[in-house]
Amino acid sequence: MNQPVYIIDGARTPFLKSRNTPGPFAASDLATAAGSALLSRQRFAPDQLDEVILGCASPSPDEVNIGRVVALRMGCGLKVPGWTVMRNCASGMQALDSALVNIQAGRSDLVLAGGSDALSRAPLLLSDAMVRWLSGWYATKTAGQKVAALRQFKLGYLAPVIGIMKGLTDPIVGQLMGQTAENLAWKFGISREEMDEFSARSHQRVIAAQAAGHFDEIIPLIDRDGKVYAQDDGMRADSTAANLAKLRPFFDKRYGKVTAGNSSQITDGAAWLILASEAAVDKHGLEPIGKIADSQWAGLAPDQMGLGPVHAASPILQRHGLALNDLDAWEINEAFAAQVIACLRAWDDEDYCRNELGLDAAMGVLDESRLNIDGGAVAQGHPVGASGARIVLHLLNVLRRNGGKRGIASICIGGGQGGAMLVEAL
Repeated sequence: MNQPVYIIDGARTPFLKSRNTPGPFAASDLATAAGSALLSRQRFAPDQLDEVILGCASPSPDEVNIGRVVALRMGCGLKVPGWTVMRNCASGMQALDSALVNIQAGRSDLVLAGGSDALSRAPLLLSDAMVRWLSGWYATKTAGQKVAALRQFKLGYLAPVIGIMKGLTDPIVGQLMGQTAENLAWKFGISREEMDEFSARSHQRVIAAQAAGHFDEIIPLIDRDGKVYAQDDGMRADSTAANLAKLRPFFDKRYGKVTAGNSSQITDGAAWLILASEAAVDKHGLEPIGKIADSQWAGLAPDQMGLGPVHAASPILQRHGLALNDLDAWEINEAFAAQVIACLRAWDDEDYCRNELGLDAAMGVLDESRLNIDGGAVAQGHPVGASGARIVLHLLNVLRRNGGKRGIASICIGGGQGGAMLVEAL
């Protein structure tokens, strides 16, 4: 289980912001487009993969086992297994971890793993009352029974249930993910100004990175009308701290601080990485760009879920004898500005590190010049199934661009979990 697992290559689609209407691409379309382009530039044929693993939190009903659907659409052939994993926000990272474990166990040598989601296509659902009424209506047989059923019908039954709101509500504590961010803002005394400043900086960093050509992992998309989508489209130059301060709280309208502007965006996107064993590297003459050196999952209270990166990354640091700033770069998925700030506060809080992490002292202050240097999900968006793979891929690209050696990608997970991966550049 200690054999190295290499990263050979990776690619992703642009992350496309939901605009209150179904987007141009289904989750399988996104994954197929990015995966096909990635595979086309490799030294092996798609049918030489041992398996395809895709994380997806919200596949459409016609994309059951979307991992297999996409594998077939990419031309991997009938004999390459394709399967799907779901760990909420870390589904893409779970796909990487599943590939890692299978390679280390000797079951696979060459794996395509990643994540995809088209959240703009999250369904509108019928209410339970409407479903019960329809059930009764279909059971009627006589005209009298139909008239009686119609008299019982109420217009309120037609009010749709927004599927994504149900999906973003924790079933254990009954709180939306944004409300858990409010919990952390209260717990660590995070001000609205701090959240908006963090968010404005995320937009500024993404815009600067785009101008510098730092997102070369992106594969452009073309829709059926010939429109080209070449880059992430959620960032805004006018997302300054002053402008963000004008937005009203969304999750706690009376006392809250978390707004649509200092939260990640509802977005569509996909990301892939190719992982290989040493045997596969030798067999196909591959040139690794990095390797996954370690990974960790952690659990914590669902209403504190945003602190998941602290609980997942800290054990990795301890195992490898590393301090926070011994790493050359960090990627922490920006589910909410308050959530990332809370992670930084927790690491520097002696009581939290002692009582929650079992450490002897606080881990200290993370140098924010190493964190999300090209911005993050507040500006780029958070396609839930894809984000865990995106941050690993981009972290590696940052390390290689800047001559760095090691970095950690970490993500909070709805339901009260965290995931982290230690990546080394080659």
